[in-house]
Amino acid sequence: MLTGAGISAESGVPTFRDAQTGLWAQFRPEDLATPEAFARDPKRIWQWYEWRRGLVRAAEPNAGHRALADLAQRVPQLTLVTQNVDGLHQRAGSHDVIEYHGNLFRDRCSVEGAVRDRATGTTSGLPECARCGALLRPDVVWFGEAIPAQAQRQADDAATNCDVFLSIGTAAAVYPAAGLADRAARAGAQVIEVNLEPTGLSERADVALHGKAGTVLPALVQSLART
Repeated sequence: MLTGAGISAESGVPTFRDAQTGLWAQFRPEDLATPEAFARDPKRIWQWYEWRRGLVRAAEPNAGHRALADLAQRVPQLTLVTQNVDGLHQRAGSHDVIEYHGNLFRDRCSVEGAVRDRATGTTSGLPECARCGALLRPDVVWFGEAIPAQAQRQADDAATNCDVFLSIGTAAAVYPAAGLADRAARAGAQVIEVNLEPTGLSERADVALHGKAGTVLPALVQSLART
């Protein structure tokens, strides 16, 4: 299954663009989430991401997140791929989540490219790598960057080999994530969409359920429990 911003929006987590309010409304997303922007002004980028981290810390998993964690206990195998970087699935109890776009709360070395701890003392006043001293950056996929190879491979394999593919809270418009449902369909899986509004996937899905994930998903899990 694939989840997107819609499920986290129900927990009060604003989407990337919706989070650009107040001071940040003057910036385009590309001004805050590209390697070039980080190279130009790492201090501003870190201010933006620390502010976003604060927003997410105040949020709690909703009934949709919890229903997916429950579903994993009821089916032989469940692979959860998320485009969200907020960690709410894990906080709800889901395990082995494939984080397609990274994780907002991890830091990655801007030189070595690996997740690293922060140095205890810094020369720049910004987070620095405890291993090499280079600046750290948030471990998220920015505009113009590729999906991490391992996450891409795992997601492709899961979509190719699943029996049922759930697309939840995503507009199914941004590739390569949007191609996972089609990959699953070509392999013979049943595709079920759960989204507030119709998307480009709705007409191709075997079943399209329009409503909040926090309402639809618990009902789906309850129906499984009765069978």
